[in-house]
Amino acid sequence: MNIRFIFVFFLIGLSLSCFSQQARISGIVTDTEGIPLELVSVQVEKSAFGAFTDEKGKYALNAPKTDSCVLVFSCLGYNKAKRVIPSVTGDMTISVKLRRADFELGGVTVTARRQPSNMMERIQTDRNRLNVDATGGSIESLVVTAGMGVSSSNELSTQYSVRGGNYNENIVYVNGIEVYRPILIRSGQQEGLSFINPDLVAEVAFSSGGFEARYGDKMSSALDVTYKKPERLEGGVTGSLLGGNVYVGNASGRFTQITGFRYKRGTTLLKTLDEKGDYDPTAIDLQTHITYALAPKLSLSFLGNYSENTYDFIPTDRETSFGTMDVPRKFTVAYDGAEKDRFKTLFGAVILKYDIAEHADVALQASAFQSTEQENYDIAGQYWLSNVLSEDEKEITGTGLFLNHARNYLKTDVMSVALNGSFGFNQHTVRWSLAYQKERNEDRIREWELQDSMGYSLPYNEETLRVYSNLFSKNKVASDRFSGYLQDTYRFRTEAGLFSITAGIRGSYWNFNKEFIFSPRTSLRFIPSRNENLVFRLATGVYYQAPFYKEFRTVVEDGSGNGIVYLNNQIKSQHSIHFVLGNDYKFNFDNRPFKFTTELYYKKMDHLVPYTVNNVRIDYYGSNVSHGYSTGIDMKLFGQFVPGTDSWLTFSLMEAKQYIDGKKVPMPTDQLYNFTFYFTDYAPYIPDKRVQLNLRAIWAGGLPFSVPGGQYKYVRSIRTPPYRRIDIGMTYRLLDENDPIRDDSLWKYFKNVWVGIDVFNLFGIGNVSSYSWFADTGGIMYAVPDKLTGRQINFKLVAEF
Repeated sequence: MNIRFIFVFFLIGLSLSCFSQQARISGIVTDTEGIPLELVSVQVEKSAFGAFTDEKGKYALNAPKTDSCVLVFSCLGYNKAKRVIPSVTGDMTISVKLRRADFELGGVTVTARRQPSNMMERIQTDRNRLNVDATGGSIESLVVTAGMGVSSSNELSTQYSVRGGNYNENIVYVNGIEVYRPILIRSGQQEGLSFINPDLVAEVAFSSGGFEARYGDKMSSALDVTYKKPERLEGGVTGSLLGGNVYVGNASGRFTQITGFRYKRGTTLLKTLDEKGDYDPTAIDLQTHITYALAPKLSLSFLGNYSENTYDFIPTDRETSFGTMDVPRKFTVAYDGAEKDRFKTLFGAVILKYDIAEHADVALQASAFQSTEQENYDIAGQYWLSNVLSEDEKEITGTGLFLNHARNYLKTDVMSVALNGSFGFNQHTVRWSLAYQKERNEDRIREWELQDSMGYSLPYNEETLRVYSNLFSKNKVASDRFSGYLQDTYRFRTEAGLFSITAGIRGSYWNFNKEFIFSPRTSLRFIPSRNENLVFRLATGVYYQAPFYKEFRTVVEDGSGNGIVYLNNQIKSQHSIHFVLGNDYKFNFDNRPFKFTTELYYKKMDHLVPYTVNNVRIDYYGSNVSHGYSTGIDMKLFGQFVPGTDSWLTFSLMEAKQYIDGKKVPMPTDQLYNFTFYFTDYAPYIPDKRVQLNLRAIWAGGLPFSVPGGQYKYVRSIRTPPYRRIDIGMTYRLLDENDPIRDDSLWKYFKNVWVGIDVFNLFGIGNVSSYSWFADTGGIMYAVPDKLTGRQINFKLVAEF
């Protein structure tokens, strides 16, 4: 026999012999709350055998068959764990739970950490119901304070801006499916409830930029929310002056469900506005998440939502003070008329998932979203502009009438089907997806504003009666989108440290404008061996803002002052190139753990569609006529400012500019600085930490706005005053799991019961959301500030079972 064949057979035999002397060890690594941990190093002590956990916390490695061995589990931010195996004779399963490196925090409301595999920051919401929040405990309010580079200047809204982007540039996923918000919303008063039900949330991941290819075509940020799969009976009830919510979840065999109902009435908060009247806002939301294991490797899940938001308002009067200390002014209005708005949303999603192997799965998902929006108002008013000479004396400088009318209707349908999956091999995790989406939009917009100053209609015309503004639209459009992505995460360790590289590409086609877009994205994470308290991150990529309905609407005047809305099928996707450099540094001070995070970023933006912002309403120009950039630095200090509780503060500096017709102007979101502070403490001298204190503070720079006629060009550099607000709350725990009173027949069903009091806008600062423009007798236009809510007290009751 040829010597080469003998040698080959010898190697094969030797390999089989070695393989037969090895055993396969696999398992799952989670934290103490059962959440899977990714990138945990699992090593056979004093050997070269090892592996890393994937994003589901799973690992598998081969180990020699010996009398005994020691498995070492290590991960940044967690205590190292060892498991001694007395005898390795065959395949076995070893699962462990790792404890955080800092000691467990009693009663912690929020714990934030960054997963070491990508640019997403995890925000846990253990006791979100106890947080002081004018929106009623929304997940978005946590993102505003805990997220890097996130800002919000309207406590009535759950929308937020990230690093110079507007509200529409943030993508939101729930259980891997993109969710949407109403389009016609123009003020925080109308907004109601956001889609995300905080009672149902298990995990929240957020990225301010440089996120992976698996997250869709938006230019600013990605919020990824995962709902719970209960393991036992659980539930809770929350009630306050703002409304209430209740949820219940349970598991039975192969079936799990969690269902939540929310009800919101912001009447008491809205009564602190300058605009007085009969406010009647009502928002309801019903959601359910159901899973069923059809077979050991085959599961079916359903996510359903019904929400309805009504806003009825009969205004009576308004009095707003503005001007300067030297020239104080007052704006007074007497109203007549009413507003009636309706926003109804239906959403359903089904996911069929099959686990092909331990590190491979595939899922088929289908979803449907429908939104019906109606906005109807006829509001007339007579106004007086005056200079305040003394407390009892005024000098009237202008008077006039106005009439606002709207009959707006919009129906949106979005249906999608997607096939996605993942598989792992060696130190790689590959994700992929193919998706199809059908969109239909139908609108009927009829709105106009008439202004009369000193008996003359504005703008004045001797021959005809002209309205101040007029908008008409009757459009119907249907379009198709095709998209897909492929990405790989590769992890490896060298003597220098642990590396994680994620690279991927995303592509899509939209048949409305016949545009293909491709988005390559990559990120690198490095943890040096010499100091595992340091983490370095670098990310870059192309991020498109695929146009949705509002972006490709353009307004054209017909020659008589009427604005007609047309749909621009020549619109192109706005796009941005992200460059992000960041690091985390963990340290101890006074025997308490802290983490300091810094990120530098630069975003180069092209094919921009200029827009204006009025309160929360965004109006687009409808064409790609500008380009710009956003750059800045974000810093965050997170840790135990007080022993036993987590607090944090963030500080951001930013510049966001665009070029229109060769002129450099600020973007509407050009907020030069933003400071947020979230502080928790326990009242001293009260045992068992029964009294918890929460403080939420925001100080953000003013935003630019345009004068009438300036439209999208911002012909004058005018900014709103800084947004400054402090909310403070105190809760008292009436009952916990260890109280003897639970032996009573009623209380034994409850785990915790809390009562609390919140003070919103503690110092009663009159923040400004937008401006209304009115003329005096000389034709001079004045910007009258539309102020937000004042000081308000809220009482709440929270019960968990």
